[in-house]
Amino acid sequence: MVRMIEMRTIKQVIVVVCCLMCLLWIADRVDAASLQATEQIRDSINSILDILKNQELKQPAKKEERRKRITDVISNRFDFEEMAKRSLARYWAERTPEQRKNFVEIFSKLLEASYIGRIEDYSDEKILYPKEDIRGDYGAVYTLIKKENMEIPVIYKVKLKEGKWWVYDVDIEGVSLVNTYRNQFAKIISQKSYDGLIERMKKKLAEVRALESAPAPSAPGSTAPPSV
Repeated sequence: MVRMIEMRTIKQVIVVVCCLMCLLWIADRVDAASLQATEQIRDSINSILDILKNQELKQPAKKEERRKRITDVISNRFDFEEMAKRSLARYWAERTPEQRKNFVEIFSKLLEASYIGRIEDYSDEKILYPKEDIRGDYGAVYTLIKKENMEIPVIYKVKLKEGKWWVYDVDIEGVSLVNTYRNQFAKIISQKSYDGLIERMKKKLAEVRALESAPAPSAPGSTAPPSV
């Protein structure tokens, strides 16, 4: 009888130890994933800052090369298909595979063209990474841009895919990029049509590209997403 009690006790201890080990392993994974998300976002931002600080690339003749390098960094961190899908919302399901591919292409080019000019306005602001919030395969990396007497909070919402954290939304001063476009797109589609939205986006893209040779400076403190 005593031996049976001892065996049961040993089994209980083994179970408890195994559970503790599993909890520690899970905690380690969460901490690693959390750190990895912040570090990946920081690496991408630092890569862009290095490009902007490069004196050679600041030369007018290097403008196209500079913008291409910035675009490459953005494309390797932002999940434009996921952003496009969320921005189009319920209208995404109604689109054919070819329409989806076309929409993602136009959407990504519009975002890149619209924001590169703003990124190029960088003037040695300090960027802080106060915290992150990781929940499974989704998370948010909180950053703070300190500019003179201003502080601009920017949250990168990320999704883990094959070991890499991809940005699927950006929240600037409480304004979600995806939500802003979702509202704009829904309004245009309801007033016109999906084809009308595509034509509007192409027109906007052409306008932005026409200004690339001499982009107008952004208004001080202006961080709202550009309208379509």
